Amino acid sequence: MTTPVFHVLVTAEHWAPEAQALVQAAGGQLHFMAEPITEDSLATRLAQTSAQALVLRGSKPVTAQVLRAAPALRIVAKNGAGVDSVDLEAARAQGVAVAVALAANAPAVAEHALALMLALVRQLPQLDRQVRTGHWAGSSWQGRDFRGSTVGIIGYGAIGRATAQLATALGAQVLVLRPPGQADGLACEPDLHRLLPQLDILSLHCPLTERTRGLIGARELALLRPGSLLVNTARGPVVDEAALVAALQSGHLAGAGLDTFDTEPLPPGHALTLLPQVLLTPHVAGVTRQAALRVATITAHNLVDHLAGRPLPAGHLL
Repeated sequence: MTTPVFHVLVTAEHWAPEAQALVQAAGGQLHFMAEPITEDSLATRLAQTSAQALVLRGSKPVTAQVLRAAPALRIVAKNGAGVDSVDLEAARAQGVAVAVALAANAPAVAEHALALMLALVRQLPQLDRQVRTGHWAGSSWQGRDFRGSTVGIIGYGAIGRATAQLATALGAQVLVLRPPGQADGLACEPDLHRLLPQLDILSLHCPLTERTRGLIGARELALLRPGSLLVNTARGPVVDEAALVAALQSGHLAGAGLDTFDTEPLPPGHALTLLPQVLLTPHVAGVTRQAALRVATITAHNLVDHLAGRPLPAGHLL
């Protein structure tokens, strides 16, 4: 048997076969972890495997403690784009690179965000429940159009850009939280509190940082138009969850489409699960067969190229 050139720990029990083949062809030996994955268990497995690369699937805690337990580690390769569970300062201090699969799942997340918008605007969950329980509203139902709505985009990276393109194609007016002239010809508003009162739908696509944590709180929700909608396919803590529940319960917001939450999985009986005007999905916006393959293969290339001393594509290395 050929001696492996390097070891790779994957924070899951499986990974795309195509990605595994890329790593193995470069001389990597793969090790997998079963849930639950904690700080302690991750630190232990990194030490046991002497892994030079960590493939981070999901938001597992790559803390300073974990990094100290892995002196051989050279790269954390996120199988995706969100690295809010990684202590970037500690990684830099230890000389560990952090790479992301930039934009690989952007089309999938954008489609999911738009699907949530359309379902909320046309009140599809409520209509589905009515038909299933024998209520036939027929022509007495009064819906609303998506076309002509003003959609606000916060976070204009690859996902925000793709969402704006889809919303525009379906006739929405898109307004981006950016300085003028920095959104591919779309209308821009640089001030959050001037942006919000203009919106029918707010769609969040920003990363979770100390600046964006709690970005949308009670004050911001109150600034949205009465009857507006909120869609979050970014990270749960970008929104003050308690304030969101209150805005929905009061009727100020007509609905919300949420793929991300403060606590995941969402606890049974959570207030959000009791609100019929809320559409919930289990953090799967970027999870399609096509996107998963793109993300995994880019992640594999990132770790193999970095370990071989080759430069990564622009924006992939944080």
